[in-house]
Amino acid sequence: MVSDKGWKNLKLKLKTITRKTTPATFDERIQKLKEVQQGWLQYYRMASIQGKLKDVDGWVRNRLRCCIRKQCKKPGRRRKNLMRLGVDLEHAYSHSRSRMGTWAVVCSPILRTIITVERLQQRGYESLFIYYQKIAPFLNEPLYTRTVRTVV
Repeated sequence: MVSDKGWKNLKLKLKTITRKTTPATFDERIQKLKEVQQGWLQYYRMASIQGKLKDVDGWVRNRLRCCIRKQCKKPGRRRKNLMRLGVDLEHAYSHSRSRMGTWAVVCSPILRTIITVERLQQRGYESLFIYYQKIAPFLNEPLYTRTVRTVV
């Protein structure tokens, strides 16, 4: 079982990496995320934490979308990039000039359907949950292969 302090430390580390004002390229962020995720999950791989990892994954993906949106500083460039990703002109214009905060825009259905998990994976992002499924020993072993007791 992972303590609340362990989760808090993980989120703090992920938050510093995915801060939108940190001057780093997207590939550098992904590399740092991988290092933190792999180290943390290797340490806690014996714990059953699938549900909580899915929540943290969604949060990290939204923060990465914030970083992507923040890279385009001017509304015209945002509009062009949204149109390049497949958004129609009307929605691209309204989202590029929105007065809502970055988090509210990123949580909108349009950006969630455009900057998908698959697109993030193409850029090198590996979610916490997928990596956990690879390394968790009790998920990879077939049932009834472990001995129940030692016979002397």
